[in-house]
Amino acid sequence: MKLHELSPAPGSNRDSFRKGRGAGSGNGKTAGRGHKGQNARSGGGVRPGFEGGQMPLARRLPKRGFNNIFAVKYAAVNVSELNRFEDGAVVDAEALKAAGVVKKTLDGIKILGNGEISKKLTVKAAKFSTSAKEKIEQAGGKAEVI
Repeated sequence: MKLHELSPAPGSNRDSFRKGRGAGSGNGKTAGRGHKGQNARSGGGVRPGFEGGQMPLARRLPKRGFNNIFAVKYAAVNVSELNRFEDGAVVDAEALKAAGVVKKTLDGIKILGNGEISKKLTVKAAKFSTSAKEKIEQAGGKAEVI
């Protein structure tokens, strides 16, 4: 296939249509806007969210909570879930994702100290709880902060 042989998929490209260009075009005169009224005028219509003067939904609902856009969200993994890896393995974000322990790594992974660990692992994560770090090192492994 050469560059000049390329063409779009059939039906994917439509001809552009110029509204209001005479009666013969089939869409002249009012150009599909009807007669008079707010929407018939140039610049007419209402802003998004406007409900005809009724109190808009966004203003009817109570304000609730606060969403900190600078918050750092960690994917939490308990020490007990690391037992599924074989002895001497290097456990990082990719390994945890591949094993199905976490779905999304978010802003990093935090290892928490819930449960026990019996295998000697090198764990690489963004954060460790104090108890998790102790348990990993007690089992003969290493806890590395990335």
